[in-house]
Amino acid sequence: MDRLESMSILVAVVDAGSLSAAARKLDMPLATVSRKLGELESHLHTRLLLRTTRQLSLTEAGASYVAACRRILEEIGEAERTATGEYAMPKGELVVTAPVVFGRLHVVPVVAEFLAQYPEININLVLTDRVTHMMEEQIDVALRIGQLPDSNLMAVRVGTVRRVICASPAYLRARGTPKTPRELSAHDCITFEVLASKRAWVFGHGKGELSVPVHSRLSVNTAEAAIDAATLGAGVIRVLSYQVAESLCSQALQVVLDRYEADPLPVSLVHQGQAPLPLKLRAFLDFVAPRLRERIASPLISGAATACD
Repeated sequence: MDRLESMSILVAVVDAGSLSAAARKLDMPLATVSRKLGELESHLHTRLLLRTTRQLSLTEAGASYVAACRRILEEIGEAERTATGEYAMPKGELVVTAPVVFGRLHVVPVVAEFLAQYPEININLVLTDRVTHMMEEQIDVALRIGQLPDSNLMAVRVGTVRRVICASPAYLRARGTPKTPRELSAHDCITFEVLASKRAWVFGHGKGELSVPVHSRLSVNTAEAAIDAATLGAGVIRVLSYQVAESLCSQALQVVLDRYEADPLPVSLVHQGQAPLPLKLRAFLDFVAPRLRERIASPLISGAATACD
C-alpha cells in the first residue's frame, strides 16, 4: 500500500465531502478510491470515516489522522519545492482566477506584463463569475470583488469598485432622469443575477441601506448583455463601475443616482497564506498588486467622475 497516496486520497475525500466528488477531482475510478480508503483503515485497524447514503463524517480517530496527514503532505510539498529550486528562483505554474469582465479588462494585461518579466513561470488564468473553492480546485490566487467571509485565507486589498446606475442618454430623454431611487419604479430596468436580485436594488441610505423594488423588463445572465441592452435604450442597469468605464467614456451611457450609491465594494487578491510563500506566488503578488491598484484608482472606476482624460 502506498501510504502517501492513501493519505492524499483521504484528504481529498474529506475536502470534497464525498467519495464520488473526490473521485471526479482526482480523475480516479470511484471503486479505486473506496478500495484505497478500505486498505488504509485496515492498515490502521480503525475506522476513519462514517459513511451513509447521504453524508460522510470523520470519526474521532479520523479527525486526528486527517490533521496529521495534512501536516505530513504539506511538509513533503515544501521539501519538494525546495529541492526543485522553487524557493531559489521564481518558476513553476500558478493557477489564477478572476471575474470574467474584470479579468479581461485588467488582469489579462497585467498578467501579460508579468509573464514577460518572469519567463520561468506559467499561468493558468481561469475567468469565471462563480466563487471558486481555492483548496479543492488547487487555485493559487483568486481576485475577489466584495466583502470577504471570515476564513483562513489571506487577502491583499488592491482597491474598490462602485455599483452604479446607468442608462443611455436617449432613454433618459424619453423617460426622464430619476432623481431618487424610489422613482425607479416608473422605469424599465435591466437585471442580471450575478450582481443583485431581479426584484430589488440596494442603495445607500444615511448610515444604512435602502432596498428599492424595480421593474425588471429584461433579465440577462451577463453584465455585457445588460450593458449592450442599456446602450440600445432598453432601460436602466445597475452594474459595477469597471464594467461600464468604456461606455461612460464614449458617452453611450450616463450615470444617474450617484449620490445614492451603496458603499464601494473591496477588490482583493486572495491566497491560502502558506508559509513560507512559494517564490513564484510572492513574485506574482508583488508584481500584480501595485499595478491593479493603479488601474482601479482610475476616477471612472473608484471615484464619481463620468468623463475620460
